[in-house]
Amino acid sequence: MFLKTFLALVLTASIGMPAMAIDLAPLWDFNQPELSEQRFQNAMLGATTDDQLILKTQIARTHGLRRDFAKAQDILRSMEAQITKASAEVRVRHALEWGRTLASATHGATPPNAAALDGARTAYMKAYSLAKAEQLDTLAIDALHMLAFVDTAPADQLKWGQEALAVALASRQSAARKWEASLRNNIGMALHQLGRFEEALTEFKQAVVLREATGNAQSIRVAHWMVAWTLRALQRVDEALAKQLWLERECAAAGAPDHYVYEELEHLYRIKGDTHKAEHYAQLKTTPAK
Repeated sequence: MFLKTFLALVLTASIGMPAMAIDLAPLWDFNQPELSEQRFQNAMLGATTDDQLILKTQIARTHGLRRDFAKAQDILRSMEAQITKASAEVRVRHALEWGRTLASATHGATPPNAAALDGARTAYMKAYSLAKAEQLDTLAIDALHMLAFVDTAPADQLKWGQEALAVALASRQSAARKWEASLRNNIGMALHQLGRFEEALTEFKQAVVLREATGNAQSIRVAHWMVAWTLRALQRVDEALAKQLWLERECAAAGAPDHYVYEELEHLYRIKGDTHKAEHYAQLKTTPAK
């Protein structure tokens, strides 16, 4: 759970940015792409031409989430004749979704080939350039954060994360500012991978503050886990242990025990030389959740 949630999902636009044609947030359920597709299809009825094109890009994305990248690309190709005269938002979203068919988290552990990576980079840079020029800050941030799936070296991911954060912090658009917590998490992860643990801890702590302001319990737990994980890397074992034990209680109270918490507790107790407790958590982390 915890290590899989540090990369941001697309956030929707809101008041303060150039007019966005349609609010997609109520239509999306990223855990149920089939349901989302049906909602997008229903929304096509009576929609303006631009709205219909935007909805088609999202329908393509639902197929990408189901790993049917060929179908997603077919939908996007079918739009090519229309998008040249469409709004900037349509063109940005089309480029974003084309890039996602080539390189994204949905592709899993199998890395795309060089041609796919080059195509994705071109698509994401096209989306970013146009979004920046048109002050579509939310989509500009989305494009920058997607480049981390193309340039996967931690130093490159740090660069893209920092560029995206700069856009978010400079933006007066609330939807763009909402990216800050996720971007700080991404930056912290890249710093952690580079062995820059103190800097990573600073980013993760800022992400905790931002997450707590949202009131989303799961996101708050994830943010605290990242802090505790980094405390262990800094050999601040007692602090890390106290926080992971707190997370264990929080997860239990939410009815959502997490094996990443158990895994960290196992590591921490082994460091402290408490084999009995370490084995206890080693067993828990392999026990299927009920």
